[in-house]
Amino acid sequence: LFLIAYYRYLGVLAALALAMYAMISLATLQAIGAVLTLPGIAGFVLAIGMAVDGNVLVFERIKEEHATGRSLRNSARAGFRRAFTAIADSNVTTLVAALLLYFFASGGVRGFGITLSIGVLASMFTTLVVTRMMIDVSVQSKRMTKSPKVWGMHVGSRLRERILERGPNLVARRRLWFMLSALAVATAALGIGVRGVEYGLEFTGGRLIEYQIDDPVELDDVRENLAAAGFPRAIVQQTGDNRVSVRVNELETAEQQAVTDAVTDAAGPVTEVRDEFVGPTIGNELRQRALIALGLALLAQLAYLAVRFRWTYGTSAVVAVFHDAIIVIGVFAWLGKSFDGVFVASLLTVIGYSVNDTVVIFDRIRELLRRYKQMPLGDLIDLATNQTLARTIMT
Repeated sequence: LFLIAYYRYLGVLAALALAMYAMISLATLQAIGAVLTLPGIAGFVLAIGMAVDGNVLVFERIKEEHATGRSLRNSARAGFRRAFTAIADSNVTTLVAALLLYFFASGGVRGFGITLSIGVLASMFTTLVVTRMMIDVSVQSKRMTKSPKVWGMHVGSRLRERILERGPNLVARRRLWFMLSALAVATAALGIGVRGVEYGLEFTGGRLIEYQIDDPVELDDVRENLAAAGFPRAIVQQTGDNRVSVRVNELETAEQQAVTDAVTDAAGPVTEVRDEFVGPTIGNELRQRALIALGLALLAQLAYLAVRFRWTYGTSAVVAVFHDAIIVIGVFAWLGKSFDGVFVASLLTVIGYSVNDTVVIFDRIRELLRRYKQMPLGDLIDLATNQTLARTIMT
């Protein structure tokens, strides 16, 4: 709906291409008998983002070319040609990481890798083949050629001009941005050091007790009672109508009764409906393999960017990934949230978008370096960032 509202006819074509992408991806997963775990679904969602991003890159390029006075036909051809390298580089870096996660990781992280690999290949096909085919067919229509407003070519044009004219002067204020960035990273690191990382039951194992209660209860009251009873890290959740679950470490018989008493004090009479041990589905070995796979993926991305751009670009991209990941981990540490399979999937998705956005900006810098050889590097970086800002916001 957002693509259609902003890009109009182009958005309709993108929506059709995304529908085909979803069918191809799900059919492939069905054919190989893959089971969609939560991290696997996260990989699928990231691949959807890559597919959307590919279309946005093309559409923004077509708009840029059309703004120079070219016809829609020529703008479409030039848009695909100029967007190809950015799409290829961003997708290849993601695909390299996804394949390494699949071959070297295990468990949910491996599921993330396989769904992301399939999704990236499907998204490249739908963007570079399906979307282009539909646009090529559309530009044959005289009505479309004569009515650029139908394509959404003028939407956001004034905003784009203002961004290019008055966009943020990033390089001139680099000390400010570095200070703010360093402050954010230091705050996150302090949270990790002071509060520590609280692993969920998927990592540590423990006991899950579910209670049936008569009346609704404030979960914070249950948490306070449990903390007072000696269980400050208990995870309390609403699991259904008048049902509350408590997840804690392995308990002795007396401790289990203390948990029940704490819940009873907050909720009134309760009935225990489930009591089971939750094993560590992601143990030490799985964590180590996931970290090794992630390290290899980052090294492979660094090597690819060093070949396609320069080694300094690859280093910058990896530093940006660590920067974003540490901030996310630090926020979760300060909030006292548990680190479980959901968190792993989310963090991998954040890393994927971080690399993708960085590569797109690098690609524009490389293009401008060839076009404006005498332009100061700081001005060129600002120009590249401002030119891709609309695409970043849209994605």
